[in-house]
Amino acid sequence: MFHSNHLKMINYARGLADILIVGVSTDELVSSYKDHPIIPFNERFQIVEALKSPDIVIPQHTLDHTEIVKKLHIDAFVVGDDWYGKYDYLEELGVNVFYFPYGNGVSSSSLKKAIYDTYDQHLHAERQTKPVTIKKDE
Repeated sequence: MFHSNHLKMINYARGLADILIVGVSTDELVSSYKDHPIIPFNERFQIVEALKSPDIVIPQHTLDHTEIVKKLHIDAFVVGDDWYGKYDYLEELGVNVFYFPYGNGVSSSSLKKAIYDTYDQHLHAERQTKPVTIKKDE
C-alpha cells in the first residue's frame, strides 16, 4: 500500500540520482514475504508512474537485485531501513546502498491494521445499535 514514507524515500532517492529508476514489487514477490497486497500490482505501478520524481518505473520480481544492477548500471540503491543489511552485497558490485530511515509511524502493515481495526470497531458499534427485531403475531 503506497504511503507517505514511500513518497519521502522516492524523493530522497531523486536527490541522489541523475536518472531515478523505481522498482515496484509484483504481487507474487510481496506474497513471498508477507500478506498478499491489498492494492494490485498494476494499480501500484500506475501510482508510482504518475509521480513526477521517477524517470523509469520497473517491475520488481525478486529480492536479489544483482542482475538488474548490472543490466541497468545502477550505482546507488535506496531501500527502507526495515531491510537494513539485506542489500549490503550490492556494495561488492560498486553500488552505494542507502537505508532510508522510515522511523516510527506509517507503514503498509500499520495502515492495513488501522483500516481493519476501524472497520471492526464500526461493525461492532453497528451490531450494538441494531434495533431488536419484533416478530409479528401469528
